[in-house]
Amino acid sequence: MRKLISIGLGLVLAVMLAVPSFAEEYPNRPITFMTMTQPGAQIDRLTRGLSQRFNKILGQPINVKNVTGSHGTVMATELSRSKPDGYTIGVTSLTAYTYALHHGKLTYKTDDFDYLTLVALNSSGFISKADAPWKTLKEAFAWAKKNNNSTLNAMFHGADDRDALMRMAKKEGVRLALVPSKGGPSVIKAVTGGHVQVGYVGAILYKHVEAGTIKLIAAALGERLPPIPNVPTLKEQGYDEQVEMIVALVAPKGIDKRAKAKLLAAADKLANDSETKTFITKNLLMRPVKWGEGHADQTVKDLYKTFGEQAKNK
Repeated sequence: MRKLISIGLGLVLAVMLAVPSFAEEYPNRPITFMTMTQPGAQIDRLTRGLSQRFNKILGQPINVKNVTGSHGTVMATELSRSKPDGYTIGVTSLTAYTYALHHGKLTYKTDDFDYLTLVALNSSGFISKADAPWKTLKEAFAWAKKNNNSTLNAMFHGADDRDALMRMAKKEGVRLALVPSKGGPSVIKAVTGGHVQVGYVGAILYKHVEAGTIKLIAAALGERLPPIPNVPTLKEQGYDEQVEMIVALVAPKGIDKRAKAKLLAAADKLANDSETKTFITKNLLMRPVKWGEGHADQTVKDLYKTFGEQAKNK
């Protein structure tokens, strides 16, 4: 009997050692932060900065994986298929989760994810080459009508800014030759190289405006961009449009509760950390947002509903 008990205990111990348990402390191996943009783009820089800060709190390396394509929908597709174990997290614009779903067939739904927290609002706007013969987007449309056979070459980020451009161009009677981008650096390169006349880009625009290679021709948010206060918004130029890149931490649906608690606790620390605030608002020139899971959930629901109503009335 003693021999049987000994064998039984040995088997139980072997099984426990062979099969990892979620009772193990999270995290016990490196985490991956996926980002939707190319290296060097503003959201990529934000992702890398957050990975360093989460690493200090969680005590594990955090690798950054760039998954580009269709302004976040390619990354969202991969994220939706990832294990909900807390080791794969997306740092992404919410557009792929609230807007794109109303305008194309995708393999995921908005409720296939857990939205952990918002982290920043990416300043954004429409740009042109510095020596372009117009100062505003409205003037660019007028120039196209007069000088370019009513066609304007434009590079877009995602479905939301693309559709906004299409609506504005239709209002002005201008045709668009639309080119998709792979993130901010590709837009800057296309505009400064003369391949397109107008592009939509995030806060990466500031350093290039300062360098004198491009100019901002419309602020895409609901307010003017503080570093360039003389450039009017889309609404101030006569268009009922607003394009926002709200960046959030997103996880596959049903993320392990222990992992989620650790990630949310880390996010709470960073939300109140003055150095992190400075990094986002001063270094990256992004706009501050309210952090927290509850606010993120409500923002996604509100945006999804708003964009859904817009799509129905299209």
